[in-house]
Order: sequence, then C-alpha cells, then structure tokens
Amino acid sequence: MVLRSAGLRSAGLRSVVGLLTLASIATGCAGAGGGGGGGVGKEVSPAPGQPPEQAAPAAAPAAPPARALHAYAARLRAAQQARVAATRRWGLKKVPLTPPAPPAHKPEITTRKGFEVADHEELGLPPVFTTIPTKDKVVFLTIDDGAEKDPAFLRMMSELKIPYTAFLSDYLVKDDYGYFKKMQDLGVGLNNHTLRHPYLPALSYARQKREICGMQDVIEKRYGKRPALFRPPFGNYDQDSLRAAKTCGVRYAPLWAEEVFVDHWEYREWDQDLHPGDIVLSHFRGREDWKGTMPDMVRRFLNKVTDKGYAVARLEDYL
Repeated sequence: MVLRSAGLRSAGLRSVVGLLTLASIATGCAGAGGGGGGGVGKEVSPAPGQPPEQAAPAAAPAAPPARALHAYAARLRAAQQARVAATRRWGLKKVPLTPPAPPAHKPEITTRKGFEVADHEELGLPPVFTTIPTKDKVVFLTIDDGAEKDPAFLRMMSELKIPYTAFLSDYLVKDDYGYFKKMQDLGVGLNNHTLRHPYLPALSYARQKREICGMQDVIEKRYGKRPALFRPPFGNYDQDSLRAAKTCGVRYAPLWAEEVFVDHWEYREWDQDLHPGDIVLSHFRGREDWKGTMPDMVRRFLNKVTDKGYAVARLEDYL
C-alpha cells in the first residue's frame, strides 16, 4: 500500500512554515536597535550621574515569544510526522483528518422524532438521539459492551489520536477492570450500558433501575465518576428505562445512525451514507465473533470516514 506521504507532509506543515516565518521576524525585531542606528552589540553609556554597572546591557537575548514559536512549530511538525508514521504502521489508506476545536456553544440536544416515550418532555427525561446537530464535518465513534480487551486496539487508537466513547456492561468488563482504566487514562469516556445487558422493556421499573443505577455505581467505584451517558442494550427502552436513567443521574441517551463491523457497515437512514454529526456504533469484539480484530474494524471505519472527508470527534465535547 503506497501512501502519498509527500503530499500529506506538505499539507500538514503549511502552518509550521508560517509559524517559523513569524518566529524569524520576531527574532529580527528583538535584535534590532532603536532609532539612531543603535544595533546589536553597541556599547551603551550610563546616563549622567548613573554608576557604570547600571548601564543598559549591550545586547538583548533572543525574545521569548520567538523561542516559543519555534518550539510550537517543532511540536506540530513532530506530531504530524508521528501521525503519518502511525498511518503507515496501521495500514490506513490516508492520514485521519483532525477534528475542529470543540464548539464554544454546545448544540441543543433533543429527542429524535419518533423516538419519544409518553410524557418525554413533560417529565424532563434524557433525550434519545442518533445524530448531533452540527455543521462540522465530523462523526463520533462509540463502542459497546466490553467483551474484547485487545491491547493492540488501545495502541492503535492512542497512536492515531482517534477519540471514541465506550458504553460498558459490568458482566463483560469485570474480569479486567484494569483494561478500561488504561482506556480512561487515555482520555476515553466510560459510560453506562447496564449491568447485564438485558432487554429493558421486559423488566419492571425496579429491575430496570437496578440495572442502570447499579452500573452507575460500578463505574463510579472503579473509575471515579458517575457517567452522564447511558445507552440501552439493543437500543430498546421504554418510559421506565428513561425514568430510571434520570433518577440515576443520566442526562443523555445516545443511540446511533450507523454501525461498523470488520467486514461491512449498516445504516439507519434511507440514503445509506454518513452525515455531519452522525453517531457510529461498534462493539468490543474479536475473532471469536468477527472475521477479524478490533484494529481491522477501526481500519474499515477510518478508511471510509477519511475518504468521505470526515474527522472523528469526541462525543462528549458536543454535549
């Protein structure tokens, strides 16, 4: 597989060249003397009545802003080179696009039409949605349950700097809480997918509450924070599900617009395509369930979204 590395490096370094130019100007300005032709290195006599040791220094050191610009440009260049190298190492067709900065004003999140339950708005229940309302050309990767715990997946996502959001079920993660702690330490949000992944509408309100609030307790105990996001197993819920979730401190119930597997995609919308703000679902799965690995799934995901001009953003940044 041949990468157009020269073009990638060129695109990624345009901003670096501009910063270095600014740095050179700043350095020149710092060294230039004032009016009357006073240049660097000129002896400066003390003012009348001033001791010689209080005279101005003969030359000023390089300006701190210039050094900071040079350092920042070097970091940008190194980050881009690392990203290109990671793209090759993980077998991607193109370098993943960098998402824009998180929005200063978060979009208003409402329940998608047709996904409401009785008295949804009146009861102030968590909104259920499949897409974030944004004009940014971004999508959001979310991964459910926690069955597969592949170290290569953690390395891949870390090296490529790809954000994602996890929704965990305790019966699948409890044999290795540490794996998901490493994930959290890399900046990944860990959220609620119930204790045992049941079909919630078949349960009473009390049992649904145990499933949802119980998982809130597990995540708080193991990872230090009660999550604000809850995804119902199979995407199925009723009013009791959302009432229980609200009682447990949940604020949002994101579903998904697309699902990506190792060997194919599935779409909710009629046009079978990506849209700005779409939430994409996948699962923690490996060769026991798929014809491939989690890195294989990520490769399929990134090749498609990058080719279509989308960056991968962090879901929590838009909520």
